[in-house]
Amino acid sequence: MSSHRPLGLPASAAVAALLLAATGCAASDAEASVPVPGPPAAEAAVCRALAKELPGTVAGLARSGTEPESELTAAWGDAAIVLRCGVPRPEKMNDPQARAVEADGVNWLLELREGDGPRFTTTYRKAYVEVSLDERYAHDVGPLVDLAGPVKKAVPPSL
Repeated sequence: MSSHRPLGLPASAAVAALLLAATGCAASDAEASVPVPGPPAAEAAVCRALAKELPGTVAGLARSGTEPESELTAAWGDAAIVLRCGVPRPEKMNDPQARAVEADGVNWLLELREGDGPRFTTTYRKAYVEVSLDERYAHDVGPLVDLAGPVKKAVPPSL
């Protein structure tokens, strides 16, 4: 995927080329089972602020419930998009060959998962925000663009 770049390199316009039309999937009434992170108190406070900023729709999918219910987690659609705030720093961030993307001013570590869609984790922020996408979004960072504004507003940079 040509939009990947090593962490730390300047942001590029490659994300714009990656943006594809989001699929028009209907939201499910079922709640997604989402493990709740256990961050330190300061990070949890940042995550609670993020929860207040999260949009009702991402990539055209309506927000759905999570089980257990938590301000540290959110889902859209039939768990096609799942957000967890306050996750531990991914080991992959230690890899100098790790790939990242930038979406609307927010840097994200990219982890490709076998048999599933990509997982992205914010970099250079006071709390790590993880967004897992299902296979429908294997080549679409549109959901990250929808989440960038809330992340920028609620999760301060760590630099």
